[in-house]
Amino acid sequence: MNFIPIMKKTILVVCILVAFGIWNQSVNAQDSKNPNIVLITLDGLRWQELFTGADPLLITHEDYVHNVEGLKSKFWKDSPKARREVLLPFLWNEVEKIGQIHGNRTLGSKVDLTNTMWFSYPGYNEILSGIADDTRIDSNDKINNPNTTVLEIANQSSKYKDKVAAFGSWDVFPFIVNEERSGVPVNAGFESAKGRDLSEREKFLNQLQRQIPSPWGTVRLDAFTHHYALEFMKKKHPSLVYIAYGETDDFAHDGDYEAYLNSAHNTDGLIKELWHFTQQDDFYKDNTVFIISTDHGRGTKPLKTWKSHGDDIKGANEVWLIAFGKGIQAQGEVNKKGQLYSN
Repeated sequence: MNFIPIMKKTILVVCILVAFGIWNQSVNAQDSKNPNIVLITLDGLRWQELFTGADPLLITHEDYVHNVEGLKSKFWKDSPKARREVLLPFLWNEVEKIGQIHGNRTLGSKVDLTNTMWFSYPGYNEILSGIADDTRIDSNDKINNPNTTVLEIANQSSKYKDKVAAFGSWDVFPFIVNEERSGVPVNAGFESAKGRDLSEREKFLNQLQRQIPSPWGTVRLDAFTHHYALEFMKKKHPSLVYIAYGETDDFAHDGDYEAYLNSAHNTDGLIKELWHFTQQDDFYKDNTVFIISTDHGRGTKPLKTWKSHGDDIKGANEVWLIAFGKGIQAQGEVNKKGQLYSN
């Protein structure tokens, strides 16, 4: 596959962002030179929870909630707006004021996948490589991605070379990023932090990860992914970092709506910690863009399909997009009709 050279690709991306009203046209070329990028994904988080908070049918469903009254005391409010604010307080109390949140389909704002698989590897490939590859990426198997991701393109450029890193909870990410070919370091699954210059916190995380079992065989708890990434950012200051949280999808597959909501709420706090760190660190402050999305949606009707996704699940192609930071126009929740795609 032929790729646009990095400089032309950067210009193209900026033109697209301007066209969609995402990038602030008042930011001149000098100011926007070499921004740092933090790309984040939350695996399988539905747009319904993002924009309306706890689902009224699921939060009271004893098949999916262990402690109905306890969960309602944390996340139930009468209005969808209040519910989303209590579930995701950072996104709706801070990010909405400084960035853009796309994908509330009830307002006509749509974000969709272009791949027809509607599960994880195809979704991540689409986000990272900019193309849907339904012929070669048709499973979650651990095969090296034949497509070149934006992480690899950046890592091979003069401006971002050796300043790119990826962290993921799912152990397939070294293959999605094609760590072997791209040269992008990936800490994912149950990998420990490596190197001769490990901080005391990284050493402790390595010890703790061995001692705290995950509920799943291929996905670690997001706290480890988060803190490995944060420590690396403090120490190495990568210019482009990708962080892929995974718990929301796995708790949903387990049919545990209580854990799904708690995980979404917790991840909101983790993203807040990352943002506030970047705004206090001299390397990142005032020159960092955050982009957040998801690899696929989930079902809504029938109700039990909230646990699932794939091409046989209606609505699993419906996703969302959040952007804030350097050069991003502050539009808040986008309430006008429009269509964006993950690629």
